[in-house]
Amino acid sequence: MRREMNQTLARDFILLGLLDQNQYGLFFLSLILIMYMVATMGNSVLILLIHLDARLHTPMYVLLKHLSFTDILNISNIVPMMVNNYISDKKSITFAGCGLQIFLYSSFVGAECLILTAMSYDRYVAICHPLRYAILMNHRLSLIMAASCWLGGIINSIIHTTYVLLLPYCGTRTIDHFFCEIPAMLRLSCVDTSQYERGVYVSAVFFFLIPFSIILVSYGQILCIVLHMKSMEAQKKAFSTCSSHLAVVAMYYGSCIFIYLRPKSYHTPGQDKVLAILYTILAPMLNPVIYSFRNKDVLCALKKVFGKAFSHRNENFTLH
Repeated sequence: MRREMNQTLARDFILLGLLDQNQYGLFFLSLILIMYMVATMGNSVLILLIHLDARLHTPMYVLLKHLSFTDILNISNIVPMMVNNYISDKKSITFAGCGLQIFLYSSFVGAECLILTAMSYDRYVAICHPLRYAILMNHRLSLIMAASCWLGGIINSIIHTTYVLLLPYCGTRTIDHFFCEIPAMLRLSCVDTSQYERGVYVSAVFFFLIPFSIILVSYGQILCIVLHMKSMEAQKKAFSTCSSHLAVVAMYYGSCIFIYLRPKSYHTPGQDKVLAILYTILAPMLNPVIYSFRNKDVLCALKKVFGKAFSHRNENFTLH
């Protein structure tokens, strides 16, 4: 058993990646790099604004700051290595490196799913029970909720990472994916993983299906309140906001549910790669735009911060 474990630790995995080594691959790689930069910059600016502007120190923006943080970490866990492997044509990843990527990815995705659910609860209370908002939702509770989301994601990740790393991998070590993801890893194992797959389904129900259902119910209640508004302009604005939120949420949870709630035999590498792009690259880029930069308070904070920066720069220029 120890000898088999040592052999497992000594051998690297091979990541086939997402793109072929041709002009089209280079084009899509450039596109992914642009999306990565937009995602990291957008989420970083949002975190900075929330930190600097006192008006944004509310439960909604506390949770939004944690969402942006998970987005930055998750996309940075995957894209830089993928780009490096493509440019250097180095496909290998160490056993330890693969394990670390699984742990980080699972932690961030689990935390993000729970944070999105907490955010939907915050919006539900703010719109459906505005007079009780200070009681049902406050700064201290938002911090507890955020910490619980992170803790839940990390605990779930520790369990799954440990199990996946202890599986025996016989024969080929070629992972037909652009990062180490659990379903892709299970295809390489030379033992029956059906019992473990049931554990993956349970986690998927807890982190994807139930949160998604809660979000749908929350937004359903919000839309019911919106329909009773007398102002048509307010209705249009609320519908626009809710529809954009739900579109991103449906894309994120839908792709996760489709990957993690299907049996191993129904997975195809091409399909899994496309779906993984949605929640590892596209969603982190869209979240700051959908949840914040269309928001009046965030735009005011952006103008205020950049206005101060430019005025300070002009003062220094005048003094010199």
